[in-house]
Amino acid sequence: MEIDIRPWGKYEVLLDAPYCKVKRITVLPDKRLSYQMHYKRQEAWTVVQGTAHVTLDDEIIEVSAGNTILIPLQAKHRVANRQQEDLVFVEVQTGTYFGEDDIVRFEDDFNRV
Repeated sequence: MEIDIRPWGKYEVLLDAPYCKVKRITVLPDKRLSYQMHYKRQEAWTVVQGTAHVTLDDEIIEVSAGNTILIPLQAKHRVANRQQEDLVFVEVQTGTYFGEDDIVRFEDDFNRV
């Protein structure tokens, strides 16, 4: 299983197939991912621990454990963990390409724009 450590937490690739990619993503307390979009994939995020504060096209949506949010193709999005425990969610990517280079960043707390 591939594990990638990031400044906001980590992700583990659970499935990497031609038709989808599945990741378990852990966001550390008071951290957030970049505000970004993808040209070649959409995503479904199911929160399994904590509460996600999802920004989807400039609207903030709270997603609690056991719930899923859909991130459409080319929608601007980010997830933040405003709690003092880890946020964990499962991301299912579907589309035509799942590489990490299909990320357009608009804002980033770690200067990766």
